[in-house]
Amino acid sequence: MHNALIIDPAPGRQPFPEPMPTTRPTPSKEEIALLPEFGRLGLERITLVDSGPQAVEACAALRDHAAWGFDTESKPTFFKDQVSDGPHIVQLATLQHAWVFQLTDPACRDRVAGLLAEAAHTKAGFGLGDDTKRIVSKLRVEPAGVLELNAVFRQRGYRKDMGVKGAVAVLFNQRFIKSKKAATSNWANPRLSEAQLIYAANDAYAAARVLAALALG
Repeated sequence: MHNALIIDPAPGRQPFPEPMPTTRPTPSKEEIALLPEFGRLGLERITLVDSGPQAVEACAALRDHAAWGFDTESKPTFFKDQVSDGPHIVQLATLQHAWVFQLTDPACRDRVAGLLAEAAHTKAGFGLGDDTKRIVSKLRVEPAGVLELNAVFRQRGYRKDMGVKGAVAVLFNQRFIKSKKAATSNWANPRLSEAQLIYAANDAYAAARVLAALALG
């Protein structure tokens, strides 16, 4: 990894330098809508992991790579002061494949927690502050080697929150599709739908692609 901005959880330390002036233009929603579609992973390149033995295999495959795209999903909350017990899903992806871990099985949870705690592997994504807080609360582990891609773009002169759609548009001149229906679906469901798997996996996959394009992975 080259000059990557890693979130440092140590108290009293500044995780990032001061951002550069935001002078680079970012595409609008209307401009992004006109772009060709970003090529997403299909089900043949997505593995659902919901047991300890499956998690052992997935972790071994992921450890062959220095950097992963990273995201989580939680069952949405609909009422004021309602507390989420997420994350229910953790997604990790390479440039070739994505693994969607369900956290119902205790052995699977333990394997995922151990994987996220490994500082030797970069875990890159967008808007990861809430994700990491929920992981700490649920899995009792502090994710290490976490790279907030919004911060990288901010350092490079773009607006504060680029997001995956903006990043894909800027780097690939393509449109990343996110299903609102899938985003707000029940991620605690024991049986995830194909649409949920594709949504979750591709959030992590797109982050892996962006990381590689930024030459940070």
